[in-house]
Amino acid sequence: MVIGVISDTHGRMTEKALELLKGSDIIVHAGDIGRQDILDALKEIAPVYAVRGNNDRDAWARSLPLTQAVEAGGKLIYVIHDISMMDLDAKAAGIDIVIYGHSHKPKKEEKNGILYFNPGSAGPKRFNLPICLGRIEIKYGSIDAGWIDLGDK
Repeated sequence: MVIGVISDTHGRMTEKALELLKGSDIIVHAGDIGRQDILDALKEIAPVYAVRGNNDRDAWARSLPLTQAVEAGGKLIYVIHDISMMDLDAKAAGIDIVIYGHSHKPKKEEKNGILYFNPGSAGPKRFNLPICLGRIEIKYGSIDAGWIDLGDK
């Protein structure tokens, strides 16, 4: 199972990002999408699970959930834009992976057997942070996660 993970596009989707997401079984967008057509483009590649970010305020975004639970590859994935808003005990809820965005900083850490993964920002360049997206592979119950650099543009 290959999960394409993207966040903080802020209305910008490059052809390179779309190309790199091809081959994903599902795509998770962790918010601050920016425009409906970004979700439409992602849906042409694979089923999309998206949450609303703090900047997704227009009418098209109102139907997006603030959090979402997704089962994929035998793992339970919890998606939220801003990890500081998470108000549940991931371990007690049986969550295996928490995907989040907001900070624009790629991050991967394991706590109590749970993978916390931020794909960074695939949108416009911000400060000295990389422009990137993430990829999670679930194979034989094992989880492997990492980033793909999209360059500076």
